[in-house]
Amino acid sequence: MATVVVTHRACIDHDPGPGHPEQPDRLRVIQRVLEAEEFMFLHREEATRADIDLIKRVHDPAYVDRIFSRLPESGQVSIDGDTYVSSASGEAALRAVGGCCVGVDAVMEGHERNAFVGVRPPGHHAEYDRAMGFCLFNNAAIAARYARDRYGIKRVAVMDFDVHHGNGTQDLFCHDPDLFYCSTHQWPLYPGTGDPADRGCANNILNVPLNSGAATAELQAAFQNYVIPGLTGFNPELLIISAGFDAHRNDPLAGLCLVESDFFWMTEQLLAVARQCCENRVVSILEGGYDLPSLASSVVAHVRALMIG
Repeated sequence: MATVVVTHRACIDHDPGPGHPEQPDRLRVIQRVLEAEEFMFLHREEATRADIDLIKRVHDPAYVDRIFSRLPESGQVSIDGDTYVSSASGEAALRAVGGCCVGVDAVMEGHERNAFVGVRPPGHHAEYDRAMGFCLFNNAAIAARYARDRYGIKRVAVMDFDVHHGNGTQDLFCHDPDLFYCSTHQWPLYPGTGDPADRGCANNILNVPLNSGAATAELQAAFQNYVIPGLTGFNPELLIISAGFDAHRNDPLAGLCLVESDFFWMTEQLLAVARQCCENRVVSILEGGYDLPSLASSVVAHVRALMIG
């Protein structure tokens, strides 16, 4: 077993418009760096097109239909203040969800030890019936639902290290005691959620806020004191990572001061949880990261750690 990378050309075609931070080049730079010789032994799969009914099991069906009805023939249409769609966004979103399902299949069926799903648009801000924060559908939450429905597992955890709190995933998980959402994020910051007092219906929400300027020491303390005990206490059967790389010190949208070695270290810690709890089953899904060189180098660090396992 090895690491599989899942992506699709259609995810590059989603175009939110000139100057938008969630740009197609994000995926281009990731694909480029993963072509290096050190990654030649990665397994690679194309994202399938998700069944829209799967998305409607997680999101309000009327909301899903509304997103697809808003796709323009040309140019961009605003879904909310910072979330835009183009003519290719529907196909990209279906491939993004489908890619997450390919990753789940690979690890649940034992073909791969773990998966990195490099797709866009991202998903962790998407709530039950609301797009926001560049996100249309909640890829991680849909992947969790797919894993439970297809493979009969009960407990799924999502660990989100994007610099922004994943309000959408919390919204979709908080009332189900068998779903666990953990987030390290800068706070206060967009979208304004992520209060550690939010605990869910069964202590199944764990928010670990970090102050602006936090770096390696603060991150490691957060993991050792909160994240790792929380995840192991929940004891998931599958661990999904919402892998945002905008906590890097060079990212223009936030103020944390992480570096590439921090993403490697976090990934190592999460893989250790997976070894203990869920037979190494990890599916990592791309979220944010908006400084292109830092995004590329941070993904390299993350995938290196996944390959070591």
